[in-house]
This record gives sequence, structure tokens and C-alpha cells, in this order.
Amino acid sequence: MAVSGIKDSLKQQGVRLTRQRKILLDLIDQSGQHLDAERLFQLARERDPKINRVTVYRTLKLLKAGGLVDELDLMHHDGDQHYYETRLKQEHAHVICLRCGKIEEFFGDLLQQMREQIESHFGFKIVLARTEVGGYCSHCQVLRAKEMEALSAESRRSHA
Repeated sequence: MAVSGIKDSLKQQGVRLTRQRKILLDLIDQSGQHLDAERLFQLARERDPKINRVTVYRTLKLLKAGGLVDELDLMHHDGDQHYYETRLKQEHAHVICLRCGKIEEFFGDLLQQMREQIESHFGFKIVLARTEVGGYCSHCQVLRAKEMEALSAESRRSHA
């Protein structure tokens, strides 16, 4: 959902879009990153030093409750961190490198086909779908292979 759509939705819900809420919403939508609450707070303070953590958490709660922002755990790569993104019109999968934490977004017909297949197979009406895929990016695959080689060599030496 574009920010303008989110703003309209807030208005329909009787929620005033304060300057601070607008800053937070713009940061979530325009950063190009998956931000956790602390990083969102830091970036917001750069734009408005008067913003406090309570405002950030209350705004996130409000946007989540209104179905305007998704809260993601992204395979718990960073422990219990949660990340936020505005609802997009097109569903997508999050592809997370379990080693370096790099996050990619995958858009494609396959996700829509899977959704349709699930609905058909189970007689289920999907309202919300979140897909996360964990693995290793090409860079980390090379590093892991080197690490595994080193461990294997060390193991052979210790057993010899």
C-alpha cells in the first residue's frame, strides 16, 4: 500500500496523521530497508530530535493494528528483532541469508500460484500471506565452503 493510501486509511479510521507519525511512516516506506524499532527511532531523531521511543512504539502499534504495516521476524536472524514495512499491493517473499543477514524481496507469479493452490486444496480463503526463505547468498556460500574445508582439515589433523 502506498503511503498516500495509508494516509487515507488512517483518516478513515479517525486517526490523525501527526508530523511525527508522517516522519515514521515515510521512513518505513522510503528507506528501502527493513527497519527495527530502534533503527527507526534513530533515523526519526535525525529528522526530528523531539521524537521519543514511546512515540515510535505507539505509532508502530497503531499502524500494525490498522493493518497498514507488517511486522516481520525475518527468520529471527538477529534474535528477537522485529522489522517493519508498509503493506505493498503485491505480495512478496523475503529471502534471508542466514549468515550475513542480507534480505532480498522476491516478487513473482509463483507466489500467486502457491496462494491459489493452497486456497483450492484446503478450501481456505487467504487474507494474509508472509513467506520467508532462509539460506545462504552466493558470497556466504563461498565463505561457508572455505570454513567447512578448514574444519575438515583441522579434524583430520587432530585425528591423525
